[in-house]
Amino acid sequence: MFHRLWTLIRKELQSLLREPQTRAILILPVLIQVILFPFAATLEVTNATIAIYNEDNGKHSVELTQRFARAKAFTHVLLLNSPQEIQPTIDTQKALLLVRFPADFSRNLDTFQPAPMQLILDGRNSNSAQIAANYLQQIVKEYQQTLMDGKPKPNNSELVVRNWYNPNLDYKWFVVPSLIAMITTIGVMIVTSLSVAREREQGTLDQLLVSPLTTWQIFVGKAVPALIVATFQATIVLAIGIWAYQIPFAGSLALFYFTMVIYGLSLVGFGLLISSLCATQQQAFIGVFVFMMPAILLSGYVSPVENMPVWLQNLTWINLSATLLILPSKFILRMRVWGLSGEVCGRYW
Repeated sequence: MFHRLWTLIRKELQSLLREPQTRAILILPVLIQVILFPFAATLEVTNATIAIYNEDNGKHSVELTQRFARAKAFTHVLLLNSPQEIQPTIDTQKALLLVRFPADFSRNLDTFQPAPMQLILDGRNSNSAQIAANYLQQIVKEYQQTLMDGKPKPNNSELVVRNWYNPNLDYKWFVVPSLIAMITTIGVMIVTSLSVAREREQGTLDQLLVSPLTTWQIFVGKAVPALIVATFQATIVLAIGIWAYQIPFAGSLALFYFTMVIYGLSLVGFGLLISSLCATQQQAFIGVFVFMMPAILLSGYVSPVENMPVWLQNLTWINLSATLLILPSKFILRMRVWGLSGEVCGRYW
């Protein structure tokens, strides 16, 4: 029995890896995604241009301008000389946002009067502009705190935020663990969805059905190659994340792979269902993408599940990708002891 099963597994791997195009599909996208996504798929704003129109030229407006220029998000500072330049600067997208200091800005600060400043954002890039505006707000608050040093302060409570598992809020630490889930999902779905469709397209499905293999042996023979390929892809992403991006792995490696295998077996059923309904490999590819698009959108990779409507949040519980998207970050960034790992696995079983 085991000899027949091993023969089927070897045959599936050979038929899968025989063609150079298939090998390229399974390896090259993984490398491209793990290199590009941590830098491209990010909500951080960097290398933006900020325009300054300073009618005040006092010490406070100059100091704030210098602080804006030193911020990591802004690499170019465009100084305007007249109010007529404000609208063309935004309209031609020379700057993502513009700060205007009124003529009495520094005087109002020195006399403890309200000192408003105008912030103009480019609404065509609303998401990036709002994030950049939050950066500016933080810089202004820090400068306000600097001015308050040495002066009587109101006896109010102060909220101090400390990030435990990602102290610097490096976005790559969020993206790379999520890529493990996404790439594993794509790898398992593609391999399994092509398996039965390839047999039907090549005319060998009837030979497989009349062979001495049982139904469970055929199922295992189709599932194991997909798990091997997906585990290999996940290992590549994990290794690049640890050694290239310096993301700490704080959990159990054995338990991590165990959850990957359980998740892969769950996806094998969807892949074989798609493959059994398709007559050609091209139809199977289309079926995979029909499954993958809502799975990724509801997994929390694009937007947090907590920001979705309640009925949509309940719908994500039947989405396997939403579960595995949470587990890699917990294993890589959080797992310190086996007890916590078991608690997380039990919660998402």
